[in-house]
Amino acid sequence: MTEPVTHETEHHITVAAAPEVVYGLIDDVCDWPVTFPPTVHAERIERSGDSERIRIWATANGEVKGWVSRRELDRAGLRIRFRQEVSRHPVAAMGGAWVLEPQPGGGTLVRLLHDFRAVDDDPARVEWIRQAVDRNSDKELAALRDAAETRERRAGLLLSFSDSVRAAGAAKDVYDFLDRADRWPDRLPHVARVQFTEDVPQQQVLEMDTRTADGSTHTTRSVRICFPYDRIVYKQLLTPALMTAHTGEWTVREDGEDTVITSRHTVVVNPEAIGAVLGAGAGIAEARAFIRDALGRNSTATMVRAKEYAEDGARS
Repeated sequence: MTEPVTHETEHHITVAAAPEVVYGLIDDVCDWPVTFPPTVHAERIERSGDSERIRIWATANGEVKGWVSRRELDRAGLRIRFRQEVSRHPVAAMGGAWVLEPQPGGGTLVRLLHDFRAVDDDPARVEWIRQAVDRNSDKELAALRDAAETRERRAGLLLSFSDSVRAAGAAKDVYDFLDRADRWPDRLPHVARVQFTEDVPQQQVLEMDTRTADGSTHTTRSVRICFPYDRIVYKQLLTPALMTAHTGEWTVREDGEDTVITSRHTVVVNPEAIGAVLGAGAGIAEARAFIRDALGRNSTATMVRAKEYAEDGARS
């Protein structure tokens, strides 16, 4: 029997930041959805010493794929190795490494290595994987460079906040309301239109037109990963002009006979759009306040409707 063919790729970029700064961004996998455009959601499953297991969902050639990887962390050697435990079709196996090399003058050469095999060694699948690796690697390296080189300015553009509502109803009913986003135009006054697909269970693509306070609408497109019956995480792939990134989470938690609903947002402000959206005199502070008010108002309105739905015994 012919041995499966392993294909190898390398992508690299030079970053004008210290290796320790770059390493920290790669190590902090939970922040990848905000840092890396392809990553929808990422979380640590377990960590022991310098070994960890992580779960990731990311876009690849326009599709959303989810998998679990094991990582070996070598901070002293400035290297992080990774290997998918169970790959998703058309990938048969994939692994690689982030390798950081200090440069004269204090910069860092970042090398992103991949090795992969395609299901049945099919040439079309090999090409699909290679294109996905090339596109995502280029996006990730460019985003890594931007995050490392502008980290102080970026800290002022990052905004995280949450709001909560208490409901005297069942957590499952609250979750059902949040999960069934396809019904939001009939249930939420601020939602004008929804295009909703769920080709893979608990993995949703949601395009939505949202009404703003002045009566206009803006369009967003999100990928949502659902964890019945306690949380839904999402990332906007198409954001309003005032944001360069937006991730969020709905959580549903039983508290005695009540249910606590919480909406969390993490946003990166787009400074280039502030003047066009808020006027020439506005700055980052005004943008942060505007985003906090707009997102908080809409998510709270959604939670209030979810509360009413649950308290009514899901009769709607």
